[in-house]
Amino acid sequence: MTRPYLSIIIPAYNEAERLPATLVDIDKYLSTASYSSEILVINDGSKDNTAEIVTKMSAMVKNLKLVDNKVNRGKGAVVRQGMLVAQGDIRLFTDADNSTSMNHLDKMLPYVKEGFDVVIGSRAVKGSKLDPPQPIYRQIPGKIGNFIIQTLLLWGIWDTQCGFKAFTARAAERIFERAKISGWGFDVEILSLAKKMGYRIKEVPIIWKNNPFSHLGPSAYLKTLIETFKIRLWLWLGKYELGKTPEASPPPSS
Repeated sequence: MTRPYLSIIIPAYNEAERLPATLVDIDKYLSTASYSSEILVINDGSKDNTAEIVTKMSAMVKNLKLVDNKVNRGKGAVVRQGMLVAQGDIRLFTDADNSTSMNHLDKMLPYVKEGFDVVIGSRAVKGSKLDPPQPIYRQIPGKIGNFIIQTLLLWGIWDTQCGFKAFTARAAERIFERAKISGWGFDVEILSLAKKMGYRIKEVPIIWKNNPFSHLGPSAYLKTLIETFKIRLWLWLGKYELGKTPEASPPPSS
């Protein structure tokens, strides 16, 4: 297979139930695309049969590949692994539960062609929608957390945590090679590195299929904020070895 235009990276931990429908939906979307693609499922040491399901589905889903980690490493670690293993000119990571449907990519690719290096789905900009809306007790810590993240690192980015983000190959390689965070704060880190290295970031509104039974608890918000302070400190101390600002490069063509 020649180098694909698009790589889709799906981190998966115990996603045997939700992943099949997501893969079918992505395959359906890609079947009408005019460009080449690959789908990489990065198994994060699942205790269920996630890996076996991906292997079986590779017979029916075109260019589906499994990266099978036997030990749980954290979402940040496996997204980083997937981004660096991927071969696409554009590299998108998305969640295994299909909270953001793949057709949102139609709104993102034009911005890549305009010269944006990082295009991210956002649940907090005008035009976005949560279906169903989050309860207020979950909205409040999220808004407080975003205010702290903006103040410390990413002013003007209203949703750092949405699991639907696309990068050009050059930006992905330079950013993820330097990333260190394996936990929930990895989104903040990669966007902070992108900003620090001079890459252009665009937020695009999405329709988010909210899971009311999500197990994401207060500890996740706390861990993200702790890691945010770590990132701020590491940037001050020069721990990322960022080097020179990237030279402008033409956007990839399909």
